[in-house]
Amino acid sequence: MTERTLPPCPPLGRRGPRTVLLRGGAVYSPADPFATAMLVEGEHIAWVGSDGAAEAYAGTADEIVELDGALVTPAFVDAHVHATSTGLALTGLDLTGSPSLAAALAALTAFVDARSEPGGVLIGHGWDETGWPEGRPPTLAELDAAARGAAVYLSRTDVHSALATTALRTFAQGLAELPGYAAEGPLTKDAHHAVRQTALAHLTAEQRRRAQRATLARAAELGIGALHECAGPEISSEQDLAALLALAAEGEGPEVFGYWGELGGVETARRLGAVGAGGDLFVDGALGSHTACLHTAYADADHTGTAYLTAEQVADHVAACTEAGLQAGFHAIGDAAVAAVIEGVRAAGERVGADRVRALRHRVEHAEALDDKAIAAFAELGLTASVQPAFDATWGGPDGMYVQRLGAERAAALNPFAALLRAGVPLAFGSDAPVTPLDPWGTIRAAAFHRTPEHRISVRAAFTAHTRGGWRAIGRDQDGVLVPGAVASYAIWAADELVVQAPDDRVAGWSTDPRSGTPGLPDLTPGHPLPTCLRTIVRGRTVHLAAEEAVRTA
Repeated sequence: MTERTLPPCPPLGRRGPRTVLLRGGAVYSPADPFATAMLVEGEHIAWVGSDGAAEAYAGTADEIVELDGALVTPAFVDAHVHATSTGLALTGLDLTGSPSLAAALAALTAFVDARSEPGGVLIGHGWDETGWPEGRPPTLAELDAAARGAAVYLSRTDVHSALATTALRTFAQGLAELPGYAAEGPLTKDAHHAVRQTALAHLTAEQRRRAQRATLARAAELGIGALHECAGPEISSEQDLAALLALAAEGEGPEVFGYWGELGGVETARRLGAVGAGGDLFVDGALGSHTACLHTAYADADHTGTAYLTAEQVADHVAACTEAGLQAGFHAIGDAAVAAVIEGVRAAGERVGADRVRALRHRVEHAEALDDKAIAAFAELGLTASVQPAFDATWGGPDGMYVQRLGAERAAALNPFAALLRAGVPLAFGSDAPVTPLDPWGTIRAAAFHRTPEHRISVRAAFTAHTRGGWRAIGRDQDGVLVPGAVASYAIWAADELVVQAPDDRVAGWSTDPRSGTPGLPDLTPGHPLPTCLRTIVRGRTVHLAAEEAVRTA
């Protein structure tokens, strides 16, 4: 594809020309698998077809975008994010990928020394001791020394435990009496929730807004048109969610749909304008922090993790949400936590009606440890699996954290995407940012090239889960596709040759036959460059325009 320089385009974040014609590219649309052009009128797609047929619209279009072979797809939906924490990692101390304990401590010292103003709480994220040669997190004394006495909160990569300096610990009243408190090491369970709330409470309104704007801008740069914010009293705050929804309503970035994860929080969710009372409503913790709830003890610890909710509490919450016509959702990673959700949802169905429960498509976030029986129950109960393929890419494999925590056999059973699809369980893909970065094409690659081959799905199925799946998860079945009448939220990509990739070579071979009418997507084989986003459009508004865009406007 030849790069060209664009003439000036409409200002970012403002409504563009009423009618826009895109032509000369590849339009990924079920309406026409060979489409090369698309017409947009205001906030909706008006037509999809060939370049030849597009000539009928060229004379009346307010804007013509010459694609020069670029790919047009629906914008992505990231179905699980934490916008403020993600923005703080983008703009602050990000310890993701730190190669050692010593390097992480050195980065902390440099971050403290570089701060523009003394005082306040400094926030960082991303450390992971499982890959460090020291094999351990820092002691409190080491942390205090590196922080030069500052109040610092550093969340672990899974955000289910954290390091907190002595200066920060003194701000959290009664911390030492809470479950999960450790005098010298990372804080987990209730102690972690308390110190996290303390740290976030010390953010100024401007710090929060700057972090949230950074997340929305980064999402737009990656072709993401919508985010599901998973908020709650233990992960953020009412003020944080309200501020994010207000910022998104200004219309300069992706759409944001909020979830409020509080047990019995139906009225709070409604008051905040959330689409569901779920998200990170914790049934358990995380594998990396040894707090995911398991039936059998960890391979590297003599316990089974932490249960935050019982099946009865799950049932009460699902029944209340169903009666209110509001979607429920739960964070459940370990097999025992998933079992508690299944038992609770089934009990709620017996109380208020199984069909009513199924109709709301209640969500399970992460849902990593699933056997065949659990997968069948998800299908029976109409549950949506909101999952993060990057977890497997980050922690899977023979030497990854999953094997350390569970052993090879149990680790290989995690994140069974293919089995979920075969059972008819709806999938919605997300990042859980900042746990793993916003990275939609990387997420699709992780699902298509799962470290356990039997769990792999086709690129096409993964793409659907990361676009239409996110819309279906909030009950908007008509969105996430480029067809006439759909909302005009799409992205334009510079990509190499388009192919059809599937785990079964016979399927891939059939799908590339022109007679199959299967549209291609970029080659996501590991090692190949990922597509570059040239533009992101949300409801007809340009929210991202690459500095060196390879399409032309006439």
